[in-house]
Amino acid sequence: MLQGFKEFIMKGNVVDLAVAVVIGGAFATVIDALVNSVLMPLISVLVGTPNFDNFLAVGPEHAIKIGVLLTAVVNFLLVAAAIYFVVVMPMNKMIERRNARLGILPEEEEIDPQVLLLTEIRDSLQPRT
Repeated sequence: MLQGFKEFIMKGNVVDLAVAVVIGGAFATVIDALVNSVLMPLISVLVGTPNFDNFLAVGPEHAIKIGVLLTAVVNFLLVAAAIYFVVVMPMNKMIERRNARLGILPEEEEIDPQVLLLTEIRDSLQPRT
């Protein structure tokens, strides 16, 4: 019973997932700091408020707090943009440079035989002009 658990834990993907969760948790604080300390103050300069929580869709007695949703959407977009521009783009550039240095060419996508057949059928059914 313990042997099976040990084999499960020692699988590469479980260890990779554990490392990703730990690094993701640590990186979340960096992204939160970037969004809350840099990007949201810039938005508050443009809009006049650091968040949109007080924006209401109707009067105060029957308030639909659309601003809370708007703040969450803006925060999500800022976090996604920060992750993309700070992590994803530089990582892709590093991988491209490494592959170019090692002479690794990008793999051509293999076309599904069914797609090829359907393309031939479509082309043969088109009227000839």
